[in-house]
Amino acid sequence: MRLSEKYKKEIMPKLVEEFGYSNSMSIPRVNRVTVNVGVGRVNKDKSFMDNVENTLKKITGQNPIATKAKKSIASFKVREGSIVGMVVTLRGQRMYDFLEKLINISLPRVRDFRGLSTKAFDKQGNLSIGFKENISFPEIRADEIEKIHGLEVCISTTANSKPEGESLLRLMGFPLKKE
Repeated sequence: MRLSEKYKKEIMPKLVEEFGYSNSMSIPRVNRVTVNVGVGRVNKDKSFMDNVENTLKKITGQNPIATKAKKSIASFKVREGSIVGMVVTLRGQRMYDFLEKLINISLPRVRDFRGLSTKAFDKQGNLSIGFKENISFPEIRADEIEKIHGLEVCISTTANSKPEGESLLRLMGFPLKKE
């Protein structure tokens, strides 16, 4: 069963039972998923920037957008308008497809993985995951890439609190530690 179907048929009723929502629109759901790579000082290396762009394109199936510095910071050697990262925002069916791949394939491939910490949740129930290596995704083959880099995945929910977001993602199948 697809994750979007599982959400509607299984997860929504369990959340209503657990938290007692009276309105179906107040039930928490995943709003969007953002995949981000910070390039920092390597932004002058054109081949690395192309590598990051191609990696994000393969992982998400969408073209990434370059994020630019809003103001110059001399100590970081960053000038206003220089590229400091690449980001992709996923919504709708692509988001659910990415989450399925993340839960079932990518997280189990992470070296020494023992579950996601519940400390990665913020007060609104959003989850942030950092990957040290991009090769944990099935589209990326270690022999094809020049340089391994990390990336961040932020799962934004419509939950109002940390327990609601935690419960939603646990029911979706995220391997969260019991702390």
